[in-house]
Amino acid sequence: MSSHDHTTETADRSDVLIVGAGLAGLFIALKLSPRPVTVLASQSIGNGASSSWAQGGMAVAVQPGDTADAHAADTIAAGAGIVDAKIAHMLAEEGPARVQDLLELGVPFDTDESGALKAGLEAAHSAKRIIHVKGDQVGHAIMEALIAQVRATPSIRVVENMTAYELALAGKRVSGVYACSSAGGGASTLFPAGATILATGGVGGLYKVTTNPPSNRGQGFAMAARAGAILADPEFVQFHPTAIAADIDPAPLLTEALRGDGAHLVNADGHRFMPAIHPQAELAPRDVVARAIAGEIRAGRVPHLDVRPLGLDKAGVGAAFPTLMHNCEKLGIDPAVDPIPVAPAVHYHMGGIAVDGVGRTSLDGLWACGEVASTGAHGANRLASNSLLEAVVFGARIADDLRDRILPEPHSICAARLPVPTGGSHAEEGLAQLRELVALEAGVVRDEAGLVRLLDALTALQHDGQLAHALPNSLLAARIIAAAALARAESRGGHFREDFPVADDALAHRSFFTLSEIEAMIATRTHVVSLSAVAKEAVS
Repeated sequence: MSSHDHTTETADRSDVLIVGAGLAGLFIALKLSPRPVTVLASQSIGNGASSSWAQGGMAVAVQPGDTADAHAADTIAAGAGIVDAKIAHMLAEEGPARVQDLLELGVPFDTDESGALKAGLEAAHSAKRIIHVKGDQVGHAIMEALIAQVRATPSIRVVENMTAYELALAGKRVSGVYACSSAGGGASTLFPAGATILATGGVGGLYKVTTNPPSNRGQGFAMAARAGAILADPEFVQFHPTAIAADIDPAPLLTEALRGDGAHLVNADGHRFMPAIHPQAELAPRDVVARAIAGEIRAGRVPHLDVRPLGLDKAGVGAAFPTLMHNCEKLGIDPAVDPIPVAPAVHYHMGGIAVDGVGRTSLDGLWACGEVASTGAHGANRLASNSLLEAVVFGARIADDLRDRILPEPHSICAARLPVPTGGSHAEEGLAQLRELVALEAGVVRDEAGLVRLLDALTALQHDGQLAHALPNSLLAARIIAAAALARAESRGGHFREDFPVADDALAHRSFFTLSEIEAMIATRTHVVSLSAVAKEAVS
């Protein structure tokens, strides 16, 4: 090993290191068993993972008459012209086998009297293919089952309450991560590894209103960018249309299954506004519904979700949607009597680290899975309930890629370039300011002036030494999203530019960037999506 800062400790080398303990990370660890694996969790295992909070379900073609081809077609249609069709078909075709894996791991998906999986309908799906657990508890149930299996698997070592903040490099190869106590400050610990897998989640915590754990602020995305990885589609952020409009962080989600079962979006006068906006009304793609709700809010008309058309009394709502009822009761709302106030909330990042069909990034020694990765499956707008599916399909593919791979011993690992991130009141205030800025200028509706203001404000925050020290990855992730949003001078899927309100056929492709390209674009205010041949080749 090369010399390290004297405050850096070195953990035992891992054969495979998985950074993140959500569905993607734990599923890969179990799939790799009995190969030794270390899982690095930023909180106690299962906490801080978006997977635990997933309510909608998992999309999979298991019902009679439904097909993988139909599922893939819906995925491609929702993605607004830039989905990788090969990946979409792979996702749909391999989904049923991965559901079988989850059943064998003990996930109690809802079934009918005959024991067959029950499936519901969600927006932009052409068939009932969303499988659930107790209505809206699928994420919690999946994580509960996986955690129990992980705890019982001797080949899996779990290190809790440690947050990775920088990739460790041996030359150009990723050879582990530097991490510190999740409480902030203290010593840095090097976790050397033969293979490193990032499964660190998305970017929701960069926004003031999100359904994600606020701790998910694009850390893995930024770490990979700083190390030189190719990024894909960072401008595409999905807003869930129906979070409960209340001063709660994170915002409680109202599952799309409610609209699938017949709930209506209404204004304060009880008037439905979606039928005039889209033929599928409440079941239009998420970006369409989110913009419609945002428009109602801007016009001063408070939007609500009315679940009374479902014909359920309070006990019936509680039995069918226990998470909804729990959240409503905390706010003094009886959904069987009163419509629920709603607002869009950041829900999912379609962009991330560019990966190929087995989760490999453009950096040797580094794989990525789950929301931190950009596979091409989601395009500009993820189809409802495809995220859990993507995590297990790509999780299995990464495990297959690594299962028998001979991994090199790390040599001459470079010392950490970043200081250990610190906390404190100044960091909390800076983070709150960051979240306000990103939500205001890179939200449901964007324009050039706002994105330029955001980039200037982020530069000012970066010049505050304390904040740059405390929030290096959050600041960088926000900067990348803003620059990519500025570069895409059109509207497509989850990315809506008020100054370019229609899609441009010349931009009907994915975007690929390196951090150096992002910085060059910021310096020159470039308005052209980068699609270098080198970038395309590296992830094809």
